[in-house]
Amino acid sequence: MSVRFVLDHEIVVLEAADPTGSVLEMLRTRLHRTGTKEGCAEGDCGACTVLLGELDGERIAWRAVNSCILFLPMLDGKALLTVESLGGAHPVQAEMVERHGSQCGFCTPGIVMSLYGKAIGALGAEQSVADVLSGNLCRCTGYGPILAAGEAAGATPRDDAQTVAALKTLQGESREIRFQDNLAGHGRVAFTPRSADELADLYLNHPRARLVAGATDVGLWVTKQQRVLDEVIFIGGIEDLRGIEETPEGVKLGASVRYAEAQAVLARLHPALGELVRRIGGSQVRNAGTIGGNIANGSPIGDMPPALIALDATLTLRKGGERRTMPLEDFFIAYGQQDRAPGEFVDSLFIPRPDEKDIISISKLSKRFDSDISAVCGAIALRVEAGRIIQARIAFGGMAATPKRAKAAEAALIGAAWSEENLEAAATLISEEFSPLTDVRGSSAYRLAVAGNLLRRLWAAQQGEAVSVLELAHG
Repeated sequence: MSVRFVLDHEIVVLEAADPTGSVLEMLRTRLHRTGTKEGCAEGDCGACTVLLGELDGERIAWRAVNSCILFLPMLDGKALLTVESLGGAHPVQAEMVERHGSQCGFCTPGIVMSLYGKAIGALGAEQSVADVLSGNLCRCTGYGPILAAGEAAGATPRDDAQTVAALKTLQGESREIRFQDNLAGHGRVAFTPRSADELADLYLNHPRARLVAGATDVGLWVTKQQRVLDEVIFIGGIEDLRGIEETPEGVKLGASVRYAEAQAVLARLHPALGELVRRIGGSQVRNAGTIGGNIANGSPIGDMPPALIALDATLTLRKGGERRTMPLEDFFIAYGQQDRAPGEFVDSLFIPRPDEKDIISISKLSKRFDSDISAVCGAIALRVEAGRIIQARIAFGGMAATPKRAKAAEAALIGAAWSEENLEAAATLISEEFSPLTDVRGSSAYRLAVAGNLLRRLWAAQQGEAVSVLELAHG
């Protein structure tokens, strides 16, 4: 079966589409749009940035994404723009030339597409130019001229009437895409269900299939590990898994809500959550990756689970027509193992609204500020009344085989006076409770030291003392 999408107002039909073939490879080898470059093939450098559009009523909702880890079926029923779509005369391009924003030029097409997304009001366009470019790396310019070009370009809304009309002809149909892999000697198949009910039935019949939402991690399995995925179910287009509900009690997020879509609502829940999302990958990763996918993946260095666990979030899973809800922390059993049965998938997440008096600190420690993996991610949520700590939840990522609570430190704090001495005593218990590994991101000793220091820094911040300018804590 074919993959169908709209490119520059025209419908493109790709026959014999490899379910895990990349959009980048297709652009360069099949459509000969070589402006889009391959730099890292892992969604880190942004040289391959394109804009992906979805029909939203009578408009197109655009977002900048990395085409190197975007699988071909994820294009189905959507619109695509590449650097060639701009024609060479757009204000973003003119300003890049005028301000000498390009030197070697390899990264330039991706940078132009990120800035173009901001100019036309794509997802995340309300962010600063620097944040929009957080997923674009440049070795030559020092970024100053690029930032200046982005500021000078301004807003330039698109006329998408033709694209809207073309997309309407591709909507509403679930797809099954089969591909005969001559090298592997067998066929592979991808499904693109359009509803959660359809997904539930499909996953019961194909429980070994890989569920893919944003492909920000699974994409690397293919590009870096050369893994072959025989059955894939793409769930990013399921509208009823993308709901966001804000109530006085808290926030409910559907499993396929993307980070960029959730950032504002999470920031309203607590500012530290919004700042944490700002540090997750680059803007292209946040525009594709989903909170539910990150949880289902179960990585011990995923940034959101420690914060969500500290805030006592609950997770709802679905299998067929049945749903079950559990504390998020109980979902993670061991490294690579989660409490999820065959045919069962993440349905939604609920985060209780913190009390205004709660003391909450969320910190991500990494070698780079932007677009980097955490060495340690720590989240602390305390409730203090009448000078005593009556509730304490402390969770870490990067410290164990799963996101894990520091229960000994919590126990030492609950009922204790709110004092520097008691936070110091709790901090020393962390080294007795955790045995983190040593890897390229940090040694075991470093991880233990900084985890304890997060409690010490919380006390300092609450006393009005100066802390790192990169501190994400809010109280």
